Parts: sequence; structure tokens; C-alpha cells
Amino acid sequence: MELKNMFKELKNDLPASIVVFFVAVPLCLGIALASGAPLFAGIIAGIVGGIVVGVSSGSPLGVSGPAAGLAVIVLTSIASLGGSWTAFLTAVVLAGIIQLILGYAKAGFVAYFFPSSVIKGMLTGIGLLIILKQIPHALGWDKDAVGDDAFLQADGQNTFSEIFKAFEFITPGAVLIGVISLAILILWDKVLTKKHKIFQLIQGPIVVVVLGIVMNYFFQSGMLDFSLAADQVVRLPVPHSVSEFFGQFTLPDFTALSNPEVYKVAIIIAVVGSLETLLSVEATDKLDPDKRITPANRELKAQGLGNIISGLIGGLPITQVIVRSSANISFGGKTKMSAILHGFFLLLSAITIASVLNMIPLASLAAILLMVGYKLAKPALFKEMYKLGWEQFIPFAATVVAILATDLLKGITVGMLLGGFYALRHSYRNSYQLRDVTTTEEGHEVHHIVLAEEVSFFNKPSVIQALDSIPVNSKVIIDCSNSKSIDYDVVEFIKDYQINAKTKNITVEKINCIEPA
Repeated sequence: MELKNMFKELKNDLPASIVVFFVAVPLCLGIALASGAPLFAGIIAGIVGGIVVGVSSGSPLGVSGPAAGLAVIVLTSIASLGGSWTAFLTAVVLAGIIQLILGYAKAGFVAYFFPSSVIKGMLTGIGLLIILKQIPHALGWDKDAVGDDAFLQADGQNTFSEIFKAFEFITPGAVLIGVISLAILILWDKVLTKKHKIFQLIQGPIVVVVLGIVMNYFFQSGMLDFSLAADQVVRLPVPHSVSEFFGQFTLPDFTALSNPEVYKVAIIIAVVGSLETLLSVEATDKLDPDKRITPANRELKAQGLGNIISGLIGGLPITQVIVRSSANISFGGKTKMSAILHGFFLLLSAITIASVLNMIPLASLAAILLMVGYKLAKPALFKEMYKLGWEQFIPFAATVVAILATDLLKGITVGMLLGGFYALRHSYRNSYQLRDVTTTEEGHEVHHIVLAEEVSFFNKPSVIQALDSIPVNSKVIIDCSNSKSIDYDVVEFIKDYQINAKTKNITVEKINCIEPA
């Protein structure tokens, strides 16, 4: 039934999957480069993340693949294993097994404890980070690996110094492609998609990529008096035969299981990868127009399976990644079929058209990512969070600043500490009281949930569990009459639940419940 529903949205998922594919190619290669791993390892991880994790995951819009947040961990881990790539692959397989165990142990509940302000701060911070990281590529300065999310770079530069340095090495051809691409994307998004359905079917990023290839061809043929260097276009390994293609796959060295360092690396990858995945799941669900909720434990199992397979065939570790997930949502993805298709496109391209993809200018992809970044970090969001009060705004703003100044995980940690501080100011009380279940004349159950006087975001998991246990074809009354303080996260979840409940034929009645701004 699930597969049938996915094919129903193919007209939306296919264009979105192509956009995600074009975004994923340089990210997979850039993250592999930043990780000190073979370039093809990034492509393998993207393929497995799309197909294997896409099929087994319960996330309708999440896209998995190699993550920039793990790049430094991979780099140092390979070094700690004596530079052995095959020993590292053994650690990736073990990390996947640990994630499977975490999934079956129902450790995914951790995801419910991330405050909404921190998740929104993470999305905004990533959006600003995408913009800052793509400005040099749009100008033609491509020394920094695409996808690297750390503030400090391996070459001694930082995020801001890279931008200033880029202005010293402007490539006119890259700027021309970037400006035209960005103009097309804005025109497509603001004007053309509202004029005719054909512009909804053919997505702007696809036009931008094709235009970039054509302009690059004109540069190379001398028809336009510009040029791009080898590091200013996509660089995908080009196999010249079937045997050469399969020769890029690498098996792990299981004799490394006798090395205690392998287990240490595996635990670090499993813990950090799981946290990044759960953060991305929460963020992706926030962006979902239909407000669907991803089963966190199933996601851990899917990521575990993906890492086992990726490690077995020579790929990087996998997590769900917000850049590709947000691109998927921004350009019309509706079901997980878009993530699966992007994985197949990565596989087919690696086999057949790598040489064509290597004509795509990074400036074209930078323009696409600039649009994604803007949609994540719209100025109106700052105003909206400020209006919600200091308890929401301070963790939100701190998360944004910390992500820009350090990296994703450190930024989340700062936001969580501040969010926890404000939450602990509220007294701990029972989150709700469940009155006796009654039955209507039509035979439908009526569940009456009375929320407590104070409900903090620490009570969010129990509220979620209570509402998720409501059977289909029922009615639920959510009574907030006794509540003096309900955390914004809980209020927002109840609002999202009311939207999603329609799919289960559950009627929701709210009494004296405050609507989120």
C-alpha cells in the first residue's frame, strides 16, 4: 500500500529527485574529499543512502547520504587506524550494527527532547551556512571542499575569510553562470510557476544545470570568451569499463576486528551519526507541509542497515542530511520515492554519464544551494521567533550564532543548554490526565485528555505517546482549561497532530488551547 501511494506522487517526486541528485553529486564528492577518503566512497554512500535507506526509512521527505558533520571524524578515524581505509570500513559496518541495536532498543525517543526553538535555529543556521559557503563557489573560488560545514578550514582559512579571499580570485565565467542561474531560479519561483503548469513540471534547477552545461561547452569551444578551471566543475570519477567501475568498490578488512581502536571509532560514528540523523528528522518534519511524523526508531534501523551495506562495499558513513532533505522539500518532493530515485540517478550516472556530469559548473549548483539557503533562513523567521518571547528567541539565536561560529553539533549543544535552562524554570508536573473513554451512538471511541497546569517540552514525549495511541476512526478531546503554561513545542505538536489526524479519520476537538503564532 505504501509503495502504491509513493507512485501516486511521481509527477512531484521525479522533478524533486533530479534536483536532489544534482545537489548530491558535488556534496558526495566534496565530503569524501574533506574526509580523506576515495572520491567514489562518497558516491557509494549517496547511492546506498538514497536506495537502501530510502526504501527502509519511514521518513517521507528525508534524504540520506554522506554527512559533512562526520567529515572530520572520518578523517581523524582513518589516521587513528594507521591510515587503513579497509579497517575504517569495518568500523562503519560495526557502527551500522550498533545503530540497529539502538533502533530495536527504542532509543529514538531522544529525538522528542529537542526544543522547537533549537530545531528552527539549526535550520536557520544551516541556511545561512549554505549561503556563506556557496558565495565563493558562485564567484569561482573553489578551493574549499563543497559540503564542509566547519568554521575553520584545513587550509587555515575560516568561513568568512574564504569569502573575502574569493573576491581576490573572481572568475568572470563562474560569476556570469551564477548570476544568470540565480536570476532564472528567482524568476521561476516567484513568477513562472504561477503562470503555467509546465513551469511546475520542469523545475528551475534542472534548467539551471542544463544551462550551465551548455555555457561551459560554449566556453570550451571558444564561442564565449570565458573559461572555467578543472576545479570549478563537478569532478566525478569516470570508469572506462564495467570492470573498472566495479573495481572502485572496496571490501572491509575484518581482520581489523582484533584492533580495539576499530570499536572506539564505530561507537563514535554510531553515536554522532544517530544524533545528526535524529536532528535532521525533527527538522525535516518541521518543514513538511503535511506535518507527518517520522518514526525515530525505524529511522535508526534504516540508518543502521544503510551503514552496514555502505561499509561492506566501500562507502562513507551515512546519516539523514538536512541540506538535501530541505532541497527535496523546497522543490516539491511529496514521498520518499524522490529520495529513492535520486539514489538510482546517482548509480546510473556513475556508470554511464559521469563525463557529462563533469561539465556541470559548481557555480550552477551554488546558485541552487543559495536558493535553498534563503528558503531556510528567511528574515521573517527571526521576527516570528522574537515575537514568541525570550524563552524561544534566545535558544534560537544562540543556536544560529554557534553553528556559524563552530559547527552543527556544537551549535545544537549550545541551543540545548539554553533551551534546557528555560525549561527547568517550569515546575515538573504530570503532563495530562486521561479521563474514562466513552463511546458515541455510532460506536466511535471518545478519548478525553486534560492537560496539566504546566506542560514543559520535557512532557512532549508523553503527550506524543498519548495522542499516537488514539485508534483510527475515533474522537479525541484535548482540554487545556486547567493549563496555565503549555510549552510552545507541545502547542505546535498539537496543531500539527490536528492536521495529520485527518489521515487516520480522527476528529480533534480542542478546549481553550492556545494556537501557536
